[in-house]
Amino acid sequence: MKQLEIHQFACLKDNYGVLIHDPTADMTASIDAPDPAAVRAALDEKGWRLTHIFTTHHHADHTAGNLPLKKATGCTVIGPKNESARIPGLDHPVGEGDTVPFGSYEVRVLDTPGHTIGHVSYWIPRAGVAFVGDTLFAMGCGRILEGNAEMMWASLKKLAALPIDTDLYCGHEYTLANARFGLTIEPENEALQQRTAAVEVLRAEGKPTLPTRVGLELATNVFLRAHKTAIRIRLGLPAAADWKVFAEIRERKNRA
Repeated sequence: MKQLEIHQFACLKDNYGVLIHDPTADMTASIDAPDPAAVRAALDEKGWRLTHIFTTHHHADHTAGNLPLKKATGCTVIGPKNESARIPGLDHPVGEGDTVPFGSYEVRVLDTPGHTIGHVSYWIPRAGVAFVGDTLFAMGCGRILEGNAEMMWASLKKLAALPIDTDLYCGHEYTLANARFGLTIEPENEALQQRTAAVEVLRAEGKPTLPTRVGLELATNVFLRAHKTAIRIRLGLPAAADWKVFAEIRERKNRA
């Protein structure tokens, strides 16, 4: 059996589009559809035929391609049932615990609300990959626009609990800004220092910093490290609940 193929490409201002392809079944999915022209160009480049769109949340920079691509290809649109009225072209609403067959793979749905109230992530255990939209970024996390901090913290913990070798594909290229902010929260973190230096080189060369990996995020993403004593002391919250420490970090990032 051939392995799942993954093709990531930059689009719009700072979005990433991702195509996944099961060569055994000759099926291809777009993870979100930020820009229909960019998705079509990526499909043409790879010689793949679009069969599915897996939508993480309703924001236009993730759904603008749904209707044009569905009209052109007849693909099936899968998306969060808790935002079903806001997902263009939705055929198959999904939520926590649902599984979606994709060729020879099983896609597991995780509810990861906070950025939006119905945001979902898609995990393919056999391929060792998860697509997390705007919930988790490399060394960062999404803004809390519709949920609350406690909800977002629970979503991040869910993603952080995936196997440490799981590759994570995120919706945006925000890594360098996140890294520099992270150093203001945990400047003594040597892994974060080293990763920041590596990211600076990648971005200077115009190269992507994604995908990331669960284990790497656990070591360097301050939004996942609210339990760390040094961070709690620095923020003046030594005895606070983890989600409250996270909320303070998120608020500081909002102001950065």
